[in-house]
Amino acid sequence: MEPSKRNYDIVLFGATGFVGSLTAQYLATHAPDDCRWAIAGRNRTKLERLRERLAELNPSCATLPLVTADSTDPASLRTLAESARVVATTVGPYVWYGEGLVEACAEAGTDYLDLTGEPEFVDTMYVRHDARARERGARLVHACGFDSAPHDLGVLFTVQQLPTGVPLRIDGFVRTNATFSGGTLASALTALGRGAQTARAAKERRLHEPRLVGRRARAPLGAPHFSKETGTWALPMPTIDPQVIARSAAADERYGPDFRYRHFAAVKHLPVAIGGVAAVSAVAAVTQLPPAREWLMSRYEAGNGPDEARRRRSWFTVRFVGEGGGRRVFTEVSGGDPGYDETAKILAEAALSLAFDKLPEIAGQLTPATAMGPALTERLRAAGMRFRVADTR
Repeated sequence: MEPSKRNYDIVLFGATGFVGSLTAQYLATHAPDDCRWAIAGRNRTKLERLRERLAELNPSCATLPLVTADSTDPASLRTLAESARVVATTVGPYVWYGEGLVEACAEAGTDYLDLTGEPEFVDTMYVRHDARARERGARLVHACGFDSAPHDLGVLFTVQQLPTGVPLRIDGFVRTNATFSGGTLASALTALGRGAQTARAAKERRLHEPRLVGRRARAPLGAPHFSKETGTWALPMPTIDPQVIARSAAADERYGPDFRYRHFAAVKHLPVAIGGVAAVSAVAAVTQLPPAREWLMSRYEAGNGPDEARRRRSWFTVRFVGEGGGRRVFTEVSGGDPGYDETAKILAEAALSLAFDKLPEIAGQLTPATAMGPALTERLRAAGMRFRVADTR
């Protein structure tokens, strides 16, 4: 069925989970009146309970459509994908539960969004489903939460402040006081514990992905150091964000002929920085043992997360330092609770952007900046996230 003739503009899959319910609440209070949207999951009773809560926020949600689908049931995923113009999913870890929906959306020509921070999953989906998505006109946009939209869009915003046609160097410095949920922990531990599989997926992607000709777009890990620009200790962050940013740069000549991005956690005090490195190293080592990884996952039940009071106290700031063509610029992206409130906002606004904004006519596996770029930036600004130029030299 042609996308314009489908039952729904947006379907939110995994709506009864922790981040899923926050995303549903955001849509209930921010989706335009003419937006045809639905919530989806495998348990209809939980969907009905969520609809009741949404109706308390917006009475029109009392009749919100419910779609029953299961990540282990390909037929239900096909039906789900064929019913919508855009499907947004919060069901992870994606390497275990995500491919069926990606495949269904690629085949149906349906735009797809997720919150994955799992490089193995993203690379595997590129190899298996990018070509079909291009044929069918589907946009597959991964990492559309705090991983990696604020960083990806923030770098694009920084690039726009710099000269064109010259080599560009941008460093990002992340600070936050936020905590995490059981679902986030499960995804992170899964990714850490699958180092060999992640490396194989990256290698296979390189065999399939076209190489840049006459340009470079890189995201090296970088080294720990004291950053004079931010007055903090900078620790390299081996997250998916730099990979996403490098792919945005490879797709857009505006990033210049030789682009480099490095991604750091910004820590004010050296003892905290040393302790953080030690803790991450220890967790990474432990996750290589499946029983230990399962024990760590069991400490936090999936579907739960920080309460509203804790989220209200949470914040994030990403400071970017960009250089090129003799110009230096300092930019900043900041907002509230990154892992949940802001992630729900980003996912919801990205779904609305794909459904209603005038966007580049491209398909296949895309990054947030490539698929939605300035349109999503303006949506997030209007929703309270801050993008600003802090200083230029």
